[in-house]
Amino acid sequence: MNQDTTIIQCSNCGTKNRIPRSRLQDNPICGKCRSPLIIGVFHDSPVIVKDGTFSMEVLSYPGAVIVDCWAPWCGPCHMVSPILNQLASEYAGRVKIAKLNVDENPLTASQYAIRSIPTMLFFKDGKFVKSLVGALPKGEIEGHLRSIL
Repeated sequence: MNQDTTIIQCSNCGTKNRIPRSRLQDNPICGKCRSPLIIGVFHDSPVIVKDGTFSMEVLSYPGAVIVDCWAPWCGPCHMVSPILNQLASEYAGRVKIAKLNVDENPLTASQYAIRSIPTMLFFKDGKFVKSLVGALPKGEIEGHLRSIL
């Protein structure tokens, strides 16, 4: 995908719309059903969360969220990162993907009993649903993601 565009899924018909970033302020509409596209509730790349922002970014989010619990020194975490970047782009508008550095945010990591990394925490409408541990292939992560959508 071109870096100057983003994908916004229509909340009315589900169609994915490619919108130039320079036109996001122009009140874009869906190319299929002509409904206004909702800006501000989509994330086409992972967002960084911290102990202080976790509640607002994850627990208050109205939809599905995957939190990638990782650390900079973790090799398997670096293997999962591009998969989650790809899923963030493919599911923009339907899923928010967040990254939590467990070394810098021990309160949240301990609250969710993160013992091994990478660990992915799945939330739906602010409620914890499940967790996955380890460097898993895209298909397996995506299967769990679809189960909460």
